[in-house]
Amino acid sequence: MTPSATNPIHTALTQFPLLILDGALATELERRGCDLNDALWSARVLLEAPELIRAVHTDYFAAGADVATTASYQASYQGFARRGLSAEQATACLQLSVQLAREARDAFWATHPEQHGLRPRPLVAASVGPFGAMRADGSEYVGHYGVDSATLKDFHRPRLAALLAAQPDVLACETLPCQQEALALAELLADEFPQARAWISFSCRDGAHTCQGERLADAVAALADYAQVVAVGVNCTAPGFIPELIAAAKAASDKPVLVYPNAGESYDPVHKCWHGCADPQAFAEAARQWQAQGARLIGGCCRTTPADIQALAAWARPGVR
Repeated sequence: MTPSATNPIHTALTQFPLLILDGALATELERRGCDLNDALWSARVLLEAPELIRAVHTDYFAAGADVATTASYQASYQGFARRGLSAEQATACLQLSVQLAREARDAFWATHPEQHGLRPRPLVAASVGPFGAMRADGSEYVGHYGVDSATLKDFHRPRLAALLAAQPDVLACETLPCQQEALALAELLADEFPQARAWISFSCRDGAHTCQGERLADAVAALADYAQVVAVGVNCTAPGFIPELIAAAKAASDKPVLVYPNAGESYDPVHKCWHGCADPQAFAEAARQWQAQGARLIGGCCRTTPADIQALAAWARPGVR
């Protein structure tokens, strides 16, 4: 992170009504032949085929995304240690995730001068997945970790330091199932990383509650006084719940609201497969409504693809090709 105290999200939103986020990274990596049946999930590809991650970022920029979210969601010192990596090697992997996104962004922007001024210069958001993701046991979707906030801070501290040293534009603290972890991150940023800027995004089980069961409005309101939290919202959530969640977030905070839900399919945890059919045009039309309801940053999470982002960008910026 540069020493500047600027807020890149605010800067972009003063010039454009909407920031278009990218879609799922893991979905695209699997389409390219990566086996992600692993506790490291997409972070495994940082070790085995990092060039594929760069290529996926490039495809999302070409589809119209203004933000690349790095492949660090499941990357943690504990997870890499279980794979036999040293702390130094884990740091290198975390920082590689940011480097790959920055390289893709810089190359794309340099080769598309015709888009300058018609869309924001794309941002790199370093993904900070929840404590439960490190456990790789599904607890990121239910919360109830059974640990105190000091433990959560100790978990996140070295990851934040490593990611920020690689100079992303913003941190994406995402798929948080509970208010406790959001506050632990916000406090950690305020106390130890004062130049950092982050969005905080909760996973929700219905139209009003986080996955742990707190009211989203309460969780969002608890972040109001943390200036480093530059946007709040939800991700990894069924798209049908998004309108109610936008309303709850907007009523509880003046911060920009972001939403990047799943594609609309349902996951079967027993057979480890998805059911249903994703439709980019339906996703894009729903996204148009989410913007009308007040969302300022919109993209996709699980099972969304560059096709979804391209369909979204087609109505959001019809003059950009």
